[in-house]
Amino acid sequence: MITKKRRLAIIQELVKNHAPSSQGKLLKLLHDKGFPITQTTLSRDIKELKISKMPDEKGNYIYMTPNLDTIYADRLLFKNKVVHPLNRGFISFDFSYQLGVIKTRPGFANEIAMDINYHAYSIFLGAVAINDTILLIPREGVTRQEVVEILTKIIPGFKEKEKV
Repeated sequence: MITKKRRLAIIQELVKNHAPSSQGKLLKLLHDKGFPITQTTLSRDIKELKISKMPDEKGNYIYMTPNLDTIYADRLLFKNKVVHPLNRGFISFDFSYQLGVIKTRPGFANEIAMDINYHAYSIFLGAVAINDTILLIPREGVTRQEVVEILTKIIPGFKEKEKV
């Protein structure tokens, strides 16, 4: 009999190595490996492992496992230096008075907003994301130039919308 612990380890390995785009594909991979589980069991396992669908570098949604070691290492690394891991979905940025609006490819806004909230909390009260749009709320006294400077460090390919 296959233990739950072993099954969960295999699911993590399959997600990491095959990046399935659906539960059906992941279920087939499990069956091919000799794990005859049901869709319901797989759904529970995915939830327990905190596996979620995220966009890859091409914008396709695939299942990914959270890498806690990397997350905690990044937090230490970011203490004095801003690094930008997965913000490839950036499209544009513009101001409306003191508020900023970032447009992203669908599904990328949450990741970028999370990076902004984590790395620029001294500049922004918050970055609020919804699928492909982020509303940036700067703190009192923060200049537009300061906003642009910090976003340039956080978002690869960042460029403020050209004025016409």
